Amino acid sequence: MSREMQVTFDAADPRSLSTFWRDALGYVHPGPPGVQLAPDADPLAAWDQFLESAGVPEGQRNSASALEDPEGDGPRLFFQRVPERKSGKNRVHLDIRAAPELEGDERMSALEAEAARLVSLGGVRVRRFDPEPPMSQGFIVMNDPEGNEFCLD
Repeated sequence: MSREMQVTFDAADPRSLSTFWRDALGYVHPGPPGVQLAPDADPLAAWDQFLESAGVPEGQRNSASALEDPEGDGPRLFFQRVPERKSGKNRVHLDIRAAPELEGDERMSALEAEAARLVSLGGVRVRRFDPEPPMSQGFIVMNDPEGNEFCLD
């Protein structure tokens, strides 16, 4: 029997980091429990209202954030505030499959375009690895706004 999986990020600013990953992956912020959101409603604004009405002090309202795949296929992403800063290389990282069916120059052009889009969202480009057949089709290493490594492949 398989299990559902959630990927958890330690973060200094869960809301900002979840917003980056929302835009990077096309995920959505779910609404608060028991709250029916209108199709055009801002889930983050709904969370602000929910937490205020629950009496959560303002300084604790950015303690966590979450994202879900709107199609229900990908894992849930959870962002939790921690006091310490990131101190080393990730032992596990995400790969964004931006060009899985492409090869050669066409693949690397698609990855470059996606890297540029993610840089405009606050990501940081680290290094490009050109194709080295048969072992590598090429990829780009990046960091999210809090320094977590991920790859575009």
